[in-house]
Amino acid sequence: MTRALTFSLTFLTGFSALVYQVAWQKYLATLLGSHSEATAAVLGIFLGGLSLGYALFGRVTGQRMRAAAESGVPANLLMLYGAVEASIGIYALCFPFLFRGAQWLTLQPGHLSSGPSFLLDVGISAVLIGLPVVLMGGTIPLLTQALASGLRDATRLHAYVYTFNTFGAFAGALAAGFYIIPELGLRGSVVSMGLVNLAAGLGFAVLGARTPGVMPTALAKEGSATHAGSEVVSGLVVALLSGFAMMTLQVAANRIGAFSLGSSQFTFSIVVAAFVFGIAAGSLAVTAFRSIPSFILPLSQWLLIATLLLLYFSVDDAPYWAHRLRVEYPSTPDAFLSYHAAVFRWLLAVSLLSIALSGATLPLIFHDLRRQLGELGSLAGRIYAWNTLGSLLGALVGGYLLLFVVDLHQVYRIAVGALVLGAWLLSARLGRPARNAGTVAAVICLATLVLLPTWSPKQLASGLFRRRQPMTYTGAGPESFFRHFNEERPPDYLAYYRDDPSVSVAVTKYAIAEDIVQGAVITNGKSDSSIPTDDRTTSLQALIPALFAERAERAFVVGIGTGMTASVLGSLESIREVHVAEISQAMIDALPYLDDLNGGLLGNPKVEIVRSDAYRALRKSEGRYDVIVSEPSNPWVAGVELLYTTEFLQSARDRLTPGGIYGQWFHTYEADEEVVSIILRTFRGVFENTSVWITQKGDLLLLGFNDPHREFDLDRLESRFSQPDFKAPLAKIGIREFGELLASEVLPAGVVSKMELLGPAHTLENPILSDRAARAFFVGHEAPLPRSDHGAAAEAGRRNSLAARYREKTSPPASTAQRVRQAEEICSTRPRSHCSTYFAFWLHSEPESPDLRRIIQMTSQSEAQKHVVEPGLMRKLAMFYGDVPVPQTMTCEEAMAADRLYARFYSHAIPFRADVLDLLWKACPDKDERRSTSIGAVL
Repeated sequence: MTRALTFSLTFLTGFSALVYQVAWQKYLATLLGSHSEATAAVLGIFLGGLSLGYALFGRVTGQRMRAAAESGVPANLLMLYGAVEASIGIYALCFPFLFRGAQWLTLQPGHLSSGPSFLLDVGISAVLIGLPVVLMGGTIPLLTQALASGLRDATRLHAYVYTFNTFGAFAGALAAGFYIIPELGLRGSVVSMGLVNLAAGLGFAVLGARTPGVMPTALAKEGSATHAGSEVVSGLVVALLSGFAMMTLQVAANRIGAFSLGSSQFTFSIVVAAFVFGIAAGSLAVTAFRSIPSFILPLSQWLLIATLLLLYFSVDDAPYWAHRLRVEYPSTPDAFLSYHAAVFRWLLAVSLLSIALSGATLPLIFHDLRRQLGELGSLAGRIYAWNTLGSLLGALVGGYLLLFVVDLHQVYRIAVGALVLGAWLLSARLGRPARNAGTVAAVICLATLVLLPTWSPKQLASGLFRRRQPMTYTGAGPESFFRHFNEERPPDYLAYYRDDPSVSVAVTKYAIAEDIVQGAVITNGKSDSSIPTDDRTTSLQALIPALFAERAERAFVVGIGTGMTASVLGSLESIREVHVAEISQAMIDALPYLDDLNGGLLGNPKVEIVRSDAYRALRKSEGRYDVIVSEPSNPWVAGVELLYTTEFLQSARDRLTPGGIYGQWFHTYEADEEVVSIILRTFRGVFENTSVWITQKGDLLLLGFNDPHREFDLDRLESRFSQPDFKAPLAKIGIREFGELLASEVLPAGVVSKMELLGPAHTLENPILSDRAARAFFVGHEAPLPRSDHGAAAEAGRRNSLAARYREKTSPPASTAQRVRQAEEICSTRPRSHCSTYFAFWLHSEPESPDLRRIIQMTSQSEAQKHVVEPGLMRKLAMFYGDVPVPQTMTCEEAMAADRLYARFYSHAIPFRADVLDLLWKACPDKDERRSTSIGAVL
């Protein structure tokens, strides 16, 4: 009964430890940043603390046992372990307050350069989480010693402790990523786990009070002579090599998962969970052995190496098989969990044998080295300390330093090479025949590693995780599939590929028409920007903020992409300097391959590119900026969510000049209403004065004005628009008239602050966006903007729409040619509903216009645009302008349908008549309730 309860509590402690690890990593990212050095530092602190904890508590356990042997009083290790767990719980309850203090320290002004400043913040982070992590190292040594009743059952009980603790970590990995942190936030997650540790500590204390403890003096006689020192050292070295190899392989697996499934937090959770589950399964398998021959340990290592060599050949096919799995599931919210459960099963089917063999390694080493009952806890502490030290080296060397000099497939080979060395050491201990056989096997394995083919970057960077529907050749197998998939591009279309510690970057470049070359930057398989496809967005991200800034002299750009935004900013005469923070060295190294397409960014002396996390770069920057532009990857990409938080936006606002502008790229594709609402309400919580512009279909630009009372002088803006340095890049993307540019404003200043956007903001401690965005990405729909067609939001739009103001002040009215260009602009770059509304307004303004009729006739001949000018739709929209009277016999259901149509086609630049809504709802006696339902239905 005691053991069963102990194992149950051990499961809970493993569960909480993994949740802590995920939560603390997100917490510390706010102190250190999200760049690769910060990630490696956080992992290093955690693993280094665990290693120290294992060694420390192994020594403490040994001292307690020796003291018990001398005094004849049993060592109550369960009671001690209860105190350890309770201490972790108490610390966790205090952690949010301690974090505030650490955050305050890191924000204090100083004169250190970036390197020493970062090291200082790493030291503060180590102090912040060091104590509880060291305490977590007490689990294995204390419980191994406390539960063992003899050497015969020591291995089995040790394996059970390791198994249940690791199965708990497996459950914690999934729960943290899929539920706990998204629902409870970081503070709630840490505090709830603190309560779990307090409960576990109390449970162990009760068990300790009910058991007599260990009697080392009576039981030590069962032991035999200790091992020779060389055998112990070789076993510990193997534990270290195993830790290095498996942590390095986990880093590689996370990157392969990103290539195959997308770089969301759910991919990370599933990969980590699969590794932890496999390790627990391998440890559990050891408990099935009644006796363990000495050859089992080296044999397991050679089998592990063989399975990893076989897996190597199929790694670059993983995106294809993930695509095959994805198309089996519908793109609906209900299929989200079942799909990810299938992904987890698929990962286990592929990798369980390999990971389970690695999971058996430490219990087998423990079995091989155990000799004295009273030294079991000390031995376990030493083994796990060395293994965790190896994991630390795997994180810092295999997962960080090596990726600066070699690519992912070479990192994989180095990890397997470390296992080969460990297997040879174990074989050499069994005598000359085994040593000779091990030497031959090692030579064969190392030669194989050298001769292995490289992984195909074209397959890895294919981005198949965005294909939700089967293609004609989906079932053809990987070789045939990729041949068809790339057949429209030349063989040399991949101009550049590089893995670095942050991301894997590819550059594709090929002719798509005569004198037109398409270039694109792809990170972890996802296209993040392309030329010329995204020129309109990347150029307007620079030009619109610079146009509205009171002065545009200093600019800061978050993320380099293809370099177009920074290049356009650098081309403006008023701009003196452009600072760019880019997290990936591989992305920076890719720029020469795009220099002929992005306007020669690298040759512009105004532009300075620094490899840095944007949050940290802004916090540590000197001086203020007139323009800050953030063009990160999609918010469902793990780590990117930091750039959408209230705290990051506040840092950006604090670095703006009084008349400065903050521009934030966002998208409505692969999103949903909740994601858009989170973005908007978080943004308006920092920038009271906000407007939203559309750059092209699916791409939005959020403008935050540092001056909440800023008013816009149209004459001044038009004058700046007409300057050659603005005029040229705008004309290049098809905008020749000032009115055409203003037509891109979809939510004028003041509208967002008046919209009904209920719910919490996305903050560092409540990171809700990454979860919601990744779920929306799975569904892959286009999200509408929230309703702003009624009430205070509509009134603000009528008052502040720049396009409407410009139309009123323009004399004479827009010419036919200008109207045609505006129609082309709107219909080619904005949603089809906007195109329909523009035509309806033109019809309302000039019902007899022959030019309108001609354009409508031409448009109606296009199958893609036929519904835009459908006569029935035109008549319905004309009703909202008062051209057609509201039917007196309209039913309540018809009123609700008309209201939804009103909301869908509403434009602040050419607004419908507000009184039409009141006329519509006269048909409904319970109009308030029905109207609320209708508004929700639109969203």
